[in-house]
Amino acid sequence: MSDQDDFRLDGRVALVSGAASGIGLECARVLTLAGCSVMLSDLRDTEGQAAADDINAAGGNAAYTHLDVAQEGQWVRAIDETLALFGGLDVLVNNAGIEIVAPLVDTLHADFRKVMCVNVDGVFLGCKHAVSAMRPGGKAGRGGSIVNLSSIAGKRGVSFLSAYGTSKGAVKLLTKDVAIECAQLGYGIRCNSVHPGVVLTGMADGFFEQHKALGVADTIQGVQAAFEAAHPMGHFGTTRDVANAVRFLASPASAWITGAELSVDGGWAAR
Repeated sequence: MSDQDDFRLDGRVALVSGAASGIGLECARVLTLAGCSVMLSDLRDTEGQAAADDINAAGGNAAYTHLDVAQEGQWVRAIDETLALFGGLDVLVNNAGIEIVAPLVDTLHADFRKVMCVNVDGVFLGCKHAVSAMRPGGKAGRGGSIVNLSSIAGKRGVSFLSAYGTSKGAVKLLTKDVAIECAQLGYGIRCNSVHPGVVLTGMADGFFEQHKALGVADTIQGVQAAFEAAHPMGHFGTTRDVANAVRFLASPASAWITGAELSVDGGWAAR
């Protein structure tokens, strides 16, 4: 057996939220490439089902289920569907999230609460019900790995992201709380957070447009240049960069890592 086998996920089962596109979809693809069966979940059913179909057509083993991460009952159903279809749950990737770009004084309280509901409540509920299933005596009962998607904005201040940054900072600390509790209780469940910098996705397109409207630069290209310069490596990340980090944290190769913050940001957090 080679050391590389530690990075495989053969025989394991994952549930990925927000998996119809972007980072979540790439996480699902990369996990299946590593041998994992994956339940994709999202609010966008047409896109999510098409994504699962594409993965299966490429030789993976995937399915799709509807999931509003802010609804506790839907988490229970999604996990039960995953267990029924694939026979277990070993990996949870809490990826679903939303973002608001606005000055603090212009951020509506209702919008702030919406971001908290999706980005924090959703991760809390995912962790709660995944741990219940993964722990000894649970419906899966064989331990596992939870990977929570936070952000560079969860580690340092970023202008115009007060709601988003607050939510992602909460995800960082929730991750550590879950990690310590599961370790002390002997559940065999690890929990870590991944903190991407700017990654080129559909969400990033809106991010650039909103910053242009706020006067960060006169053009989209100018906004992109400003944020690109914030990454010491000089370029934005890709969804594969983030998905590879998630695969590592999901795999036995990271067996002694829990409660960690893995920055995937071209060096931005090192400044």
